[in-house]
Amino acid sequence: MSARARVVAVALAVLAVAGCSSNGSGSSGQTIVDPPLPVGVHDPAVLPTTSAAPSGSCDPRASLRPSGALPAPRQMPAGTTMARIQKAGRLVVGVDQNNYRFGYRDARSGDLVGFEIDLAKELARAIFGDPNKVLFRTITTADREKAVQEGRVDIVIRSMTMNCDRWQRVSFSTEYFSAGQAILVTRDSKITGLKDLAGQKVCAATGSTSIRNIAAKAPQALPVSANDALDCLVLLQQGQVAAVSTDDAILAGFAAQDRGTRVLPERFTEEPYGMAMKKESPDLVRFVNAVLEKLRADGTWTRLYNQWLSSLGATPAPPVARYRD
Repeated sequence: MSARARVVAVALAVLAVAGCSSNGSGSSGQTIVDPPLPVGVHDPAVLPTTSAAPSGSCDPRASLRPSGALPAPRQMPAGTTMARIQKAGRLVVGVDQNNYRFGYRDARSGDLVGFEIDLAKELARAIFGDPNKVLFRTITTADREKAVQEGRVDIVIRSMTMNCDRWQRVSFSTEYFSAGQAILVTRDSKITGLKDLAGQKVCAATGSTSIRNIAAKAPQALPVSANDALDCLVLLQQGQVAAVSTDDAILAGFAAQDRGTRVLPERFTEEPYGMAMKKESPDLVRFVNAVLEKLRADGTWTRLYNQWLSSLGATPAPPVARYRD
């Protein structure tokens, strides 16, 4: 078996795991896996659309200001969303299980690990005094908003870009990671940037900002939508698409796993990541923002970055919080 074939086999094995249900406990808490849609390529003519952004000024990075000091763990104010979560005995968080370094399954333990997984644990620590009081529910890119709106999760922490359109349906925390969209190609590809995508099939995940950005930034490209960015990597490995486009941090993880690919240096959008919550739970948004303020101030954010993301380059300062009130 060739090296490339082995990589394809490994990626397909990961996708197979994603389709299986798991109810286990361990250092990364319990996990429930929602069965994903069948892996496949979708017709670009029926790509998901979104409504226009709200009129007037909008800063997608601006969230709700924390309301005073954080309450002590296990002492959430009565009647709050946090008290309900505390009573339920666990924080339910929608996450990824295929995003290397951010949220993925450790091959040895089978536990979910990564930067976003540890951020979820810090929220559980703030509510319960125990970072393992968290139930991870793995969800697809396209299912992130619906999982919040339907109450299947309390929070989504899944490399989700904050934008004005999404703010109409869910609320976000302050920014916890700054990404930007880029392009992944095979090492022997002649594609060097957006200008070379005309007539080329470019894959991005269904329900992502990436698929719409490609249509806008490279209108002569042939956008292909797959259920997950990892599905796009498999399609690239199989030669079914010429490129994959999503956030540069995600692509860096793909390139680390498949040395036959490379990330092009051009970064053509800004993608601020925020944690998504129900519009009807502003108290939870303010609480989460207070926790993020603490993580920035006490060095926890930097420690987690260095633990999981140091290979992306020099450690940046944590994203500065912006507030709309």
